[in-house]
Amino acid sequence: MSFFDDHELQRKLLQASSHRLEKGAFMNPFELIDILRNHTVYIQTHNFPDPDAISSAFGLQQFLDYHGICATVCYDGKVDRLSSKKMLDTFGITMYSKNELPDMTENDYIVLVDSQKLNSNVTDFIGDEVACIDHHPIFFQYPYLYQDIQKVGACASIIASYYQRTNTPILPNCAAALAYGIKMDTADFNRGTTLLDTEMLSFLFSRADWGLVTHMYTNTMEFDDLRAYGAAIQNIQIFGGTGFAYIPFDCATALIAIISDFIYPWMWWTSLSSTPCRKTASVSPSAVNRTASTLEISLPMS
Repeated sequence: MSFFDDHELQRKLLQASSHRLEKGAFMNPFELIDILRNHTVYIQTHNFPDPDAISSAFGLQQFLDYHGICATVCYDGKVDRLSSKKMLDTFGITMYSKNELPDMTENDYIVLVDSQKLNSNVTDFIGDEVACIDHHPIFFQYPYLYQDIQKVGACASIIASYYQRTNTPILPNCAAALAYGIKMDTADFNRGTTLLDTEMLSFLFSRADWGLVTHMYTNTMEFDDLRAYGAAIQNIQIFGGTGFAYIPFDCATALIAIISDFIYPWMWWTSLSSTPCRKTASVSPSAVNRTASTLEISLPMS
């Protein structure tokens, strides 16, 4: 019987995971190091990685390297936004796409970062996903050897805490990358921010080359980005608790997710709901025009 047919095991894993999250227990990063030792290691982000995914993967790579483990950062899709591409040059990050990994085998170990096994935005690579570090809700249980999933604003905050809790030295460019990832995924602490996010930015601040962070805020938007924002704003319509925005031209997947985050607060304030709203967003290509995209953002009405 496969793992995914064993519903009782899935139920027990879910209960154990929920109990750990409620208790606020921390995973021991040295356990991850012990698991990965003497293996070929890859760190995989979600497809079309955003700044938080890129910085988290880079931060974990540097952390493991200090403790004697060499790891390769990889992804599927493209690093297709100007801000994400600029991160690679600014912070000195090297990432490899799936097509650039012909030597990966099923015996190699994969650490999923800012992503989880079986999620629709994560390609199933041939390697063995033995660990997961993430901050998103759990939709599918999987028997990782190491699982650190925390309800925080940015995955980069979890990675930064590994340095703090283990007294591991951190390079200025790495600290800057993690700080930028935290700032971006929390929208400068205006979205989903937790105490850990603020504590980790404070921890990183004195250790980071802040000039690199400042540099990331210059010239990070392309003209096509502005066109996409404008089209989404002009075409948004709200029906009950769901808003639809239509972009009538091809748009990068990562940018669509960012535009959804941008539109959501406006929908929150204009919604008639008297209760706090949670965001769920889905993106689908237009059935009529394959070069167009439709954003769907849902607000619960009760």
